[in-house]
Order: sequence, then structure tokens, then C-alpha cells
Amino acid sequence: MIVPLPSIDRPLVVVCVPGNRRRALFAEAARGLGLPEPTVLPWHELADPTVPVRLPESALVRVDSAGEDAATARLLRGLPHDPDLYRVEGAAEQHRGFVRALERLSSVVASTPDAHLLQDPADLVDMCDKRRCHARLEAAGVPVPPALPGPITDYAHLRSLMAEHRMPRVFVKPAHGSSASGVIALSTASGGRVRAVTSVALRRSQDGRAELYNSLRLRTYTDEAEVAAVVDALAPEAPHVERWSPKTSLDGRVVDLRVLVVAGRATHVVVRSSRSPLTNLHLGNARGDLEALRASMAPGAWNEAMSVAERAAAVFGSTLHAGVDLLISPDRRRFTVCEVNAFGDLLPGVLNEGRSTHAEQLHALATGRFPLPSRRTPLPESQRPSSPTLEPR
Repeated sequence: MIVPLPSIDRPLVVVCVPGNRRRALFAEAARGLGLPEPTVLPWHELADPTVPVRLPESALVRVDSAGEDAATARLLRGLPHDPDLYRVEGAAEQHRGFVRALERLSSVVASTPDAHLLQDPADLVDMCDKRRCHARLEAAGVPVPPALPGPITDYAHLRSLMAEHRMPRVFVKPAHGSSASGVIALSTASGGRVRAVTSVALRRSQDGRAELYNSLRLRTYTDEAEVAAVVDALAPEAPHVERWSPKTSLDGRVVDLRVLVVAGRATHVVVRSSRSPLTNLHLGNARGDLEALRASMAPGAWNEAMSVAERAAAVFGSTLHAGVDLLISPDRRRFTVCEVNAFGDLLPGVLNEGRSTHAEQLHALATGRFPLPSRRTPLPESQRPSSPTLEPR
């Protein structure tokens, strides 16, 4: 007897940047399961309160990243012109707009019969705020690096807190940044020596002000005046500062893990391998050998690592998926969560039981692993109100 594959009988809507590869990968996964093309709600429409937004009845709404689009950034930040997306500054303003847009989306979903968000807006807001994310994880007993009390006001304040809390090595992270934007691995030593490894390129405006630009080439600053200028320029972005925890190494490179947790299960894992403290793959780093790392661990250690990742994602358990960044101690026996990423599923080519990260999410919906509210009995056709819906794009 042939058992039919589970399917989804509700329209899919994805809030995204049209033309972005994230949208393309999700659409590909839907087609692979024989599902209709997901309807697109562009971020630039959701972010513009003058544009009406409606959803199909019974829609399952997936929110994807609003990044990499200047028009969306302009609307979210409330600017009269498109911002320079290479600039580090502005993430705090964009986050405030992101919160407003999610509030609008929640209202639209609530007013649409049987529509349902696949991510809890409160979870998305907190995962996109490193301070709030860290606080929720810590309160739930998930192992996280110790953090300095914030916010820091400038470089002098940061150094004072580092000395007070005996943290000579820290990571400084803009609270609302992503993809290592503005991140600094800062170490200090006796005699006033400092060393900052960062994705930030420091430039000076004509009037001498520090301007920060994202760079794919990491830079190392050892001049304290330059380090101070970078930190002072980051201060309005409300940086989260945490202890620089030692990482394990593999083949002479430091490594950590990105673990995608879908509907409570760790499903897709990537080893991020680097010769620098920053392991983000887009910074010229490489995927490490997952099987070699697993084989090098003590019995039970890998299961413990996945358990820690699942515990971290469970803190945001009303949300379908989360990308957990997991630090491994040098002895490979202890595991610490440094971030949980709301949009951490962009792992092309990584499969679990033959499924991509996006197909895994759809599989979790189709099989009921991620439970959805039951649909109400629909009104007869003659009693249904007529309303326009979004068209697939």
C-alpha cells in the first residue's frame, strides 16, 4: 500500500524581500513538495503604512529577513532617502521600524480568518535584540557567556566595566546587528595594549567624525585611539558585550556551530571554521568537517551539544525555527549559546534526511510536528465577505 506524503492544504505567505535568494529557496522547497507557489508580501509594502495589506483566508505566514534592501531600510528607519547598506550605523533605527512593521502584521493576521503566523512576533523581536535574547536564555537556564551590564556609553565606560568585572577579552556586538556587522573581538593586556579584530572599516568624514563601514575583509586595530573611535561610534547602537569564551579548534582553525532547530529538533548543522575570532562564513571563512568534529568528541558529547541548542530554541518555542550559534569548549565537553538567530536558516546545500532547511520547515508543518490551531468551520460561499488578497509574485 502506498502511503501518501503529508501535505499542507493552506495558502503559504512569506514576508520577504522579493528577488532575494531566501524567497527563492523557500519557493523551491514548496514546489518540491507539490505545493502552490507561496504568496509574497514584500517587506517594503508592510513597512509602508500607506500601502494596504491583506492576506488570504487560512494563510500560514512566514516572516523572513528584511535585510539587503535599501528601500525597505529607508521605510523601516523613516528616512527621506535610501541609506548606505554598507554603513554599520542605523541598525537600532531599523529595529524600531521592524517592531512597528511586525505589530502591523500581527494586526492584519488577527483580522484575517484562520490566518496564523509561523513565528511569534515577540520571539522575532527578542532574537533580533542581542541583549534581550541573552537575558531570556539566561533566565531559562541556557548556558550563555557572562555579559557586562549595559548599555555602554563610550570606550572609556567599556574599559571601566571590563576592569570591574575582570573581563580582559570581550566581544562587542551591536544589539540589533546581523552577519557580524560592527562586531569587535577586543582583547586588552597590561601596559595599555589593545587588539581589536573586527569587520568594521573605520573612515573619517570631512569634519573628522568616525564613520563605520562593513567589510568582508577583517581588520585588526592596535592603536587605542582608533579602537576608541570605533567603540564610541558604536555606542548609539546599544552594544551587547559578553566574555570572549575560548573555542575548540579543528585542523588548526577555531570552530563553532550553527545549529538549525525546527519544531524543537536540531536538524541541520554547519561547522564554521576560521583563523580569526569571527567565524561567520561570509567573511571568507569555511565550512569545517562535521563528521571529523563529531568523531573527536567524547561519547554523549554531541547529543549534549544538540540538546543545548534545542533548549535554546525552546525559549522561543512559539516560533517554527531558529538558528542557534553554539560555542564548544576546548575540551569539547561544554557548550555555550552565544546567539539565537531568527533568520538563521540560510544554509544552502545542507540536508537532513534529504530535506533542505526550508523543506524541513514545511515537513514539520505537514506532519504536525509544529502544531497549528484548528481552522474554524468556513462560512458558506454566499455569506463570505469579498476582499482582495495578495497575488503571488
